[in-house]
Amino acid sequence: MLPLALFFAAIIGLALGMLGGGGSILTVPVLVYVLHIEPKLAIAMSLPIVGFTSAFGAWRHARIGNVQLRRAFLFGGIAMTGAYAGGRVARYIDPRVQLAILGAMMAGAAVSMLRSAARHRDDAPVPHETSPFLYLVGLGVGLLTGLVGVGGGFLIVPALVVFGSVPIKQAVGTSLAVIAMNCAAGFAGQSGEEHVRWGFVAAFTVVTTAGLLAGTAIVPYVRQVTLKRGFAVLLLIISALVLWNNRSLL
Repeated sequence: MLPLALFFAAIIGLALGMLGGGGSILTVPVLVYVLHIEPKLAIAMSLPIVGFTSAFGAWRHARIGNVQLRRAFLFGGIAMTGAYAGGRVARYIDPRVQLAILGAMMAGAAVSMLRSAARHRDDAPVPHETSPFLYLVGLGVGLLTGLVGVGGGFLIVPALVVFGSVPIKQAVGTSLAVIAMNCAAGFAGQSGEEHVRWGFVAAFTVVTTAGLLAGTAIVPYVRQVTLKRGFAVLLLIISALVLWNNRSLL
């Protein structure tokens, strides 16, 4: 099963590189349903995987000026508060509930991507002032990161564009920096509860990072609308699997 898990690690990296977010939401389902890792441990392991990969991606974006550091630290600081709290709360929540929440989030991310692909307006103008809603989104994304181990890029990028007046390319880079900060805080909130398999985490992260590099190189040659639709369909399929396996809670 390990080769299959590493194959999905490459897919996650490709999605992060080509879409700037959304790929990390697959990490927990891969760990749970491909490697049969207990859900709480899978969530704890996903946080360093997503965090290290996102930090590397943010570094690459920062080199070409696509990270607004002030915005990342302000938004990310608020999100980290939520992520740490989410990590602490996660200890007391039934893992089936956590997976059900994750499944619902995956379905939501898929719908968001399909709507974005239908509009296909990544270059649309944005407002010229920051809305307070930006920081409410940051707190909410942080809570979800600590609770179910997702990066939340599919929420952070549009929030930065719509509520923060950040151009789309800089929103992608800034989002990766925020995700890395979120994951660090979420993992700190869960520390001591699970015995993370660091050897596997390192291998998975290396493959995911390689996928991110490949995705970054490929993205100029592939239509974003096609990517979003294809990945959205994949998310819908996996979210259906996750929700079906936890249907007793629905």
